[in-house]
Amino acid sequence: MRIGLLVLMMLVAVRAAFAGEPPLPADCTEAMSTMEMNACAGAEFEKADAELNRVYKDAIASIPEMATDEQPFDKASWEEALRASQRAWIAFRDAECEDHVEKFWAGGSGRTVEIIGCKTEKTEQRTKELKQRYEIE
Repeated sequence: MRIGLLVLMMLVAVRAAFAGEPPLPADCTEAMSTMEMNACAGAEFEKADAELNRVYKDAIASIPEMATDEQPFDKASWEEALRASQRAWIAFRDAECEDHVEKFWAGGSGRTVEIIGCKTEKTEQRTKELKQRYEIE
């Protein structure tokens, strides 16, 4: 009974160790395994996504200065237009990268890193667009 309990506890510990995110290599330019490449790509996407979120919030915050009192150029209409645009953009990015780009890989090992790279690229482009349009640093 004790041996069975010990084996069960060891299996739980091993599973918990592998359940987390894979560690990033010290230098992502030297990532060799698919797991390392995926982890590095994921970290780049998270960075790009965080910057987009910051810029998007700044864009929303800048609308009152640019809006007028007349519809459809009033603050509420403008904010809703930006929110609708952002939701549509996210749907496009995800459809392009997760559904369309994936087809080129036919389940190959480079599929995940390519999808994440696509999402990072599109996210960086959207961030640049919002920065230019709303004059955000």
